[in-house]
Amino acid sequence: MATVELTRDTFDATIRDGGIVLLDFWAEWCGPCRMFGPVFERVSERHPDIVFGKVDTQAEEELAAAFAISSIPTLMAVRDGVVLHARAGALPEAALEELITKVRETDMGEVRRQLAERTR
Repeated sequence: MATVELTRDTFDATIRDGGIVLLDFWAEWCGPCRMFGPVFERVSERHPDIVFGKVDTQAEEELAAAFAISSIPTLMAVRDGVVLHARAGALPEAALEELITKVRETDMGEVRRQLAERTR
């Protein structure tokens, strides 16, 4: 699957649908964002079961504020509606592939158990 632009109107449904969603918070004027964009796109082609969403922080200021995005690019990995990774900075292609492997291998039952314990 190629990357998809996410907006305020499509964001919640994309995350809520479950599965793995990788989010690239970016802006056109950002040099590192422009360098990371092709990497994100290439990797998306190898993982058609994952949603690769791009959020233009200038056009979607509300989304950027909701996630406290203060530096771009910021990459987030969400699985089944839970943010498993959120970090600013462009990743090399091999590191992005490694992140995907880790997200796939995450025991979501354990993650949910830990989240439930924190809210007690």
